[in-house]
Amino acid sequence: MGTASTPGRESLLVRPASSQDAAGVALLLGVLGYPCTRDEAVARLQALQEEPDQQILVADRHGELAGLLALDLMYYLPLGARTCRITALVVSAKEQRRGVGRMLLREAEQRARQAGAARIELTSATHRHEAHEFYRACGFGESALRFLKRLGDA
Repeated sequence: MGTASTPGRESLLVRPASSQDAAGVALLLGVLGYPCTRDEAVARLQALQEEPDQQILVADRHGELAGLLALDLMYYLPLGARTCRITALVVSAKEQRRGVGRMLLREAEQRARQAGAARIELTSATHRHEAHEFYRACGFGESALRFLKRLGDA
């Protein structure tokens, strides 16, 4: 599937991630605050290949990763419908404010609709104020307070 480049975003392609993207994925996860090595990124990408309802999309500019989005499609009991959760969205520092994040979100929304999802959601750390403004500008609204209890090192 993949979104071709659009005017002003020359040579930017949104496509599924592959194991060859591991080094770029590792760098982007580090930018997001989840550092990992290239080998760890390879293992994570391989683990997700076995999960048909999870997808990792990358924004590729001339073979260099400009951004990454991970989505998870699932049946949501309270709604009685499928929903799509964006579990990661990150754009490299040099690519920010160039439409990469919006392009990734549009592709995720298209894939969610095609999968029959009733809604798309994401979470964002409370300190990421600029990201919150970006999500609002992209049509997302605040809807819940998230609580977290760690069960290990992750």
